[in-house]
Formats: sequence, structure tokens, C-alpha cells
Amino acid sequence: AAPIQREMKFTMQTKAKLMILAGLIPAALLAQRPFGVLTSSTPPDPATLVANQVARLTSLLSLTSEQQAQATTIFVNSANAVSPLQTTMRTDYTSLQTAVKSNANSTIDQLSSAIGSLYGQIVDTQNKADAAFNAILTSTQQTTLGNTPFGGFGPVFGQGTGPGGPPPGN
Repeated sequence: AAPIQREMKFTMQTKAKLMILAGLIPAALLAQRPFGVLTSSTPPDPATLVANQVARLTSLLSLTSEQQAQATTIFVNSANAVSPLQTTMRTDYTSLQTAVKSNANSTIDQLSSAIGSLYGQIVDTQNKADAAFNAILTSTQQTTLGNTPFGGFGPVFGQGTGPGGPPPGN
């Protein structure tokens, strides 16, 4: 009878340990930080975004080295033009949150209008860069690009909701 009790005790202890372990594993997994390219709270710099975009487009379209250099110039110039607009828009979003909390309707109107204007300028700049890039492609490359999602361009500089990513604090 003693060996059977020891065997049952061992089984119950093992079951208890397994149950504890089963509870700890998911908790440990949930406690892990995300991993990957865009998991940092600091967005990648524009040069990295452009390099990644040109690499992706090169893979998709078999860009020549001359086309890669032209694309890099086009997208860097666009990023340089968009960057101060994004900075201003982030500041305006922060001010807008403050205006909402203080129920300042006229300030909300002004900031909303300013954000809309900035958004339009960003969209204009990015699409002109896309058009300039499209102009350096062969007709075969343009067809390939046109048959891919987002026309092959996709989000480059925004990397989130709206131009420049999500508003501060998100």
C-alpha cells in the first residue's frame, strides 16, 4: 500500500507542478517585449526608410543601379520635405488634445484646419515623389508596379495612422 501512496503522491505533485508551469508560461510570454523592425518607440530615421523602400522596389522591379540612385534621391528629397511638416503636425495634435480637454472650440477649429492643411501638403509631396519615381521606370516596370498592392509604393514615411505615424502619446 505504501508504494501506491507514494506513486499517487508523486502524480499529484507532478500535476500541481504542471498546472503551475502551464500558468507561468503564458504569463512569461505576455511579459515579453515585441520584436521586429518597427517595435521601437523611436521611429526609424528617414534614410533607413528610404533604403528599405528602394531595396523593396529593387526586388520587385529589378531596378538598375542608376534607377536605385535616382529613386534614393527622389525619396530622400521627399522625406526631407515631409519631415518638418510631420513635426508641425505632431505639435498641432498635442495642442489639439489640450484644446479638447479645455473645451476651446475656436482653437480646435484652427488646429483641425492646420492639421488638414499639413496632411494635404504631405500627401501632395509624397505623391509627387511617387510620380517622379514612376517616370524613371520602364513600361514593363510600370506595369509590374501597377499590379501590386498600393501601386507598389505603400506607406513609406507615415508608417502608421496618417502622415508621420500616430499622434503623440499613441
